[in-house]
Amino acid sequence: MRFNKFLPILLLNTGLLFSGNIIGLNINSEDFEVEGSIDINSFADYTNGTIFVLDANYINTEDSDLFGFGLSASNTFQGLDGLSLGLGARFVNYEDYSAIPLMLEAIYSIPLIDSIPSASFSGAIYYAPSVLSFDDAEEYFEFRAEAAMEVISAVSIYVGYRDIEADNTYKNFTNTFNSSFYGGMKMSF
Repeated sequence: MRFNKFLPILLLNTGLLFSGNIIGLNINSEDFEVEGSIDINSFADYTNGTIFVLDANYINTEDSDLFGFGLSASNTFQGLDGLSLGLGARFVNYEDYSAIPLMLEAIYSIPLIDSIPSASFSGAIYYAPSVLSFDDAEEYFEFRAEAAMEVISAVSIYVGYRDIEADNTYKNFTNTFNSSFYGGMKMSF
């Protein structure tokens, strides 16, 4: 593991942890991801319904590390209880590869009765065409899908799938950075 890249994300996520929102860890047999997010509305008296989120993540794989941070805005979808949609942008970097993909996310919280723990399904797409790709990057595409269930108050377990494709101009081929299923836990503060 490249500790020099892991230390900044650990410090950032520790700051996010004490600032007050979500920190998570997911793993599989080959890699792990540390992620954190903070609702920046809590720093201002902004209450029109749109939630602004600052997030960061770090993925360590067998071959490389990917670091990302971004800003997004989300709100509930009118007319359909439990559905929220988000739009945003994120900076991603690994080795000599950098991109600023745009993000579209949907989260559906299942409206269940009180005796069943709350559950949700989410999906996100990140895409950066060549004009938003730098260094050796030609294009970036990421897809994520997750299912989560709150097992105790403020603690959720989840399973998911991610596919990260990073086209590289120098090597002139599509590089699958990561394509895997994972499981993890998130804590809310």
